[in-house]
Amino acid sequence: MIQDIVLLLVGFIVGAMNAIAGGGMIIGFPVLLALGIPPLFANATANIVSLPGQLASAIGYRKYIRRVPARYLLLLIPVVAGSAVGALTLRHTSATDFANIVPILLLFGIGLFTFQPLLHFHLHAHVKGVRRTWLPMVLLGIAVAPLSFYGGYFGAGYGFMMLAFLGFTNMTDTHMMNGMKNIAATFVAGTSIICLYSSGLIHWRIGIIMAVGSAIGGYSGACGAQKLSSHWLRIIVIVLGMSAVVYLGLRQY
Repeated sequence: MIQDIVLLLVGFIVGAMNAIAGGGMIIGFPVLLALGIPPLFANATANIVSLPGQLASAIGYRKYIRRVPARYLLLLIPVVAGSAVGALTLRHTSATDFANIVPILLLFGIGLFTFQPLLHFHLHAHVKGVRRTWLPMVLLGIAVAPLSFYGGYFGAGYGFMMLAFLGFTNMTDTHMMNGMKNIAATFVAGTSIICLYSSGLIHWRIGIIMAVGSAIGGYSGACGAQKLSSHWLRIIVIVLGMSAVVYLGLRQY
């Protein structure tokens, strides 16, 4: 009973973190390992934990999502394709080697997000003449596909990097980017669950208990984040991201 309560609380934290910035499974993954679940199984179970929270977060950000240009929904095509390939690859390999480079990937994503306003300004200054073409969307779609492969294969920190890539779109509001990030993460988790459903890798009981907390935390986190200014939200994203990098770096190296 006490273990279930702890799992529920951890799920809440995972959902809230994912809603605000991403990286919630940086907390959830070690907890699953501490319960004696092998890394590969913990990795697959993480999708069950994340999905309800990401979906609840998207609902919480719905008024900002409505303002996202419809063309950005096309990015969900490479998101689904990439995450499907990643999840299918996970069925036939161990996540151990890939986990060793997660701190580096996280640091890269956080760096992009940290300097996003400056990079966003210079990027748009150079592409001003082609902003109405499909080229930027095509390039972004190409970039999102391997990122989503990572999301389907390991996933922890996917939200940070998705936010970084969304920083190069015409979306200038952090809440809009957060909403779109949560939609993308929902599709990644959902696609991964479909691909891993019959693999025997998912620990359903523990995953579902944490998922309940994740759903509550996801909606609460989304609503709470909207009361913060974009400036402070950006600072929180960077702090959480750097904390995740330090933690994973110490754990892996």
